[in-house]
Amino acid sequence: MEFVVKSGTADKQKTACLVVAVDKTVQSPSTQSIDKLADHLITMTLKRGDMSFKTGETLLLPHVPGALCERLLMVATDKNKPLSERAYKKLISSTLATLKATNAKEAVVILDDCNVENRDIYWVTRQLVEVIEYNLYQFDEFKSKKTEQPVVALKKITLLTDKQSVTAVRSAIYQGKAIANGRNVARTLGNLPSNICHPTYLADQAKALSKQHQKLTTKVLNEKQMAALGMHSLLSVSAGSDQEAKLIIMEFKNGKKSAKPTIIIGKGITFDSGGISLKPSLAMDEMKFDMCGSASVFGVMNTIIELDLPVNVVGIVAAAENMPGGKASRPGDIVKSMSGQTIEILNTDAEGRLVLCDALTYAERYKPEAVIDIATLTGACIIALGHHNSGLLSNNDNLSQALLDAAKESADKAWLLPMGEEYQEQLDSNFADMANIGGRAAGTITAACFLSRFAKNYPWAHLDVAGTASFSGKAKGASGRPVPMLVQYLLNKVNNG
Repeated sequence: MEFVVKSGTADKQKTACLVVAVDKTVQSPSTQSIDKLADHLITMTLKRGDMSFKTGETLLLPHVPGALCERLLMVATDKNKPLSERAYKKLISSTLATLKATNAKEAVVILDDCNVENRDIYWVTRQLVEVIEYNLYQFDEFKSKKTEQPVVALKKITLLTDKQSVTAVRSAIYQGKAIANGRNVARTLGNLPSNICHPTYLADQAKALSKQHQKLTTKVLNEKQMAALGMHSLLSVSAGSDQEAKLIIMEFKNGKKSAKPTIIIGKGITFDSGGISLKPSLAMDEMKFDMCGSASVFGVMNTIIELDLPVNVVGIVAAAENMPGGKASRPGDIVKSMSGQTIEILNTDAEGRLVLCDALTYAERYKPEAVIDIATLTGACIIALGHHNSGLLSNNDNLSQALLDAAKESADKAWLLPMGEEYQEQLDSNFADMANIGGRAAGTITAACFLSRFAKNYPWAHLDVAGTASFSGKAKGASGRPVPMLVQYLLNKVNNG
């Protein structure tokens, strides 16, 4: 979608469709000017009760006598009460759905009519761009009859605002598009089937990305190289698969040479059968989404490249396939991690932490400013937080607060969970330094406690996106979260110096 910004008044807009906000008691100046041109058609329509004024409800007038617009799309809102963020995003989605159903090739949206609680014009604009791009996304690569997909005529949206806001709106469009593009990269990788998207495929994608951008370099470690480094925890996960594990390292160097990098590490289990601790067959197809943490790393790298952010970021993907087989790890096996700590594998389905712990140790060589790992790690996180908030755990209060601030600003929600010493005891093992599970109680927390033992030498945060990285049922597919949050975190670092 093409987004442009302009200043002007609603009654002067010659467009295929003009989008205005309406209220049953108070109308905006924009709506009033159109109403006057149309001999009070809007007033009469509303008085007839053709709209119930439920926020986000739309009513399309296919012809407005006297007005320059060919169509008028009225969107219900409450002028006396600011919209909540959730209501605003729903309003955008319903507006887009109505626009898509018309044959309008372009539309003008009056931004000044959108009043969101405690949010400025920049936020309102960026969310509009992100939500529209999110809703326009289609994954039809493997559909043999693509022509059956409905054709969307809409190609351009003009955002109308006052002269003072043009610069902010233009910036919001630019950043919103880049975030949406990165998020869609993550969604596509997550949606790909595991017979296509395996560790080697991810490695090839990283190499291709670095060939396109001079400031990005990629290196890939194979299993022999990882074994030489002592990454036996990571390698224990891929042992039962014919697919070779890969450690993928993408270095984006666009900040000061002296600046320590931010490292983002993604869990890249391209299919998780559970290994010997085999998962039940119901919804096992969704285990292709177990690499959505790594998909978000690719999404973030794409966005910061597009924005040319002046930051140093290292994206690390710990990619493996977890399969049963003659060489697969067994419950009760003990492996030594790259850190030298030993792990008793009590459940081979708790494999994400086994690949991440070696990646966390590898990250030490960069002497990072901060390390953030992203993983679809525990079903317990879904039980605790549902599908709305990503779980956040950290060993550093400043880092966790910065991520919470970014989550709030980007409308990509997260919730801070505790991680006290008392939870560490659940990982005690009779035979090794630690077990890879801590029992049913506080499963998300004990998983983070496990990872924290490999992240003692730098500020670290863990994002459990098991409930937010993908959807089930009719809406089955990857969500691309937490790309907006992570990009916002990096944007804030730039803006705050």
